[in-house]
Amino acid sequence: MLAAQRHNAQVFGNPDGPPMVFAHGFGCDQTMWRRLTPAFEDTHRIVVFDWVGAGSSDLRAYQPARYASLSGYARDLLGLLEELELEDVIFVGHSVSAMIGVLAANQAPERFRSLVLVGPSPRYLDDDGYTGGFQREDIDELLANMERDFLGWSSVMGPLIMGNADRPELAEELTESFCRTDVEIAKDFARVTFLSDNRADLPHVPVPSLILQCRDDAIASMEVGRYVEAHLPDSRFVVLDAVGHCPHVSAPDEMAAAMRAFV
Repeated sequence: MLAAQRHNAQVFGNPDGPPMVFAHGFGCDQTMWRRLTPAFEDTHRIVVFDWVGAGSSDLRAYQPARYASLSGYARDLLGLLEELELEDVIFVGHSVSAMIGVLAANQAPERFRSLVLVGPSPRYLDDDGYTGGFQREDIDELLANMERDFLGWSSVMGPLIMGNADRPELAEELTESFCRTDVEIAKDFARVTFLSDNRADLPHVPVPSLILQCRDDAIASMEVGRYVEAHLPDSRFVVLDAVGHCPHVSAPDEMAAAMRAFV
């Protein structure tokens, strides 16, 4: 099957503009970018897509062995870029997709112009001399709760991840997105996401990177964002006056402004 079909890829915007590829985070799909992409449609060729298991992707393409690490997702990204004949790509990756973009850029630097990393975390687990924000027992409990009651887990985690308690409709949208994912694939993806360690990949990134950090994020803290900045060779760190883990949903205008200043 063609990669564009497998990932329900949509291409729009300025066909002559530089390509800008948006990759959604865990539990989301390409629709979460709809508030942000209009800011770039006049100037860029826009590509949005769904990871296998999310949105309208083809679930038949899921292979547990392939997706047992983030490298399988990076291979999917590179396959999509190759099929669409995209080079000099501005890659915008939210959350776990930020690290997928790091892996892909390290593997095929000729495909990328720059990376925009939204709420990135190279490792969620605390380690000696490193604060990821979570203890192993926290992650084990999170995964166990997903296993027992995915819908209940979604209703709790949606508001936590989104933040912006004064705008409950945003958390509802994220929770509904969780509920649209394939449950078994989502469980696997969560395990890979929260147990991955990509710290060693950061120093090898060959292209400029923009790190977008919300001032209050329960998933990727300011300390994690600063760590990413310190270990990326050519990076710019911007703190958005936004809360939560999804500024493309809660503060798209501010995020677009930061991206324009970078690209």
